[in-house]
Amino acid sequence: QVQLVESGGGLVQAGGSLRLSCAASGRTSSSYAMGWFRQAPGKEREFVAAISWRGSITSYADSVKGRFTISRDNAKNTMYIQMNYLKPEDTAVYYCAARPATYYGVPQKDYVDWGQGTQVTVSS
Repeated sequence: QVQLVESGGGLVQAGGSLRLSCAASGRTSSSYAMGWFRQAPGKEREFVAAISWRGSITSYADSVKGRFTISRDNAKNTMYIQMNYLKPEDTAVYYCAARPATYYGVPQKDYVDWGQGTQVTVSS
């Protein structure tokens, strides 16, 4: 099991930037792919981005492609997502997740471990 803690959320104006971090602990000696998901008020949780164990393969939701960049530093057991050109519709609780595999998944059911989430609010 991998324990995950997100940080870096906050309030930002539209067009601004934020970088979220997800620190992992526990069974980090084994390979695990990771992903970011988000849940807006009144909506289902949705996929945002994912990254393979070595960080060489990434995937993004169409809604964030070109604005968000996912990365990871395995030496620090930390994953990041740089969010630029933020829009009010990006407002959500952002969750990081991990799965015991080298390759990422997109469906939420592919992930085993989840963080508690961090709030991102984008004002217009």
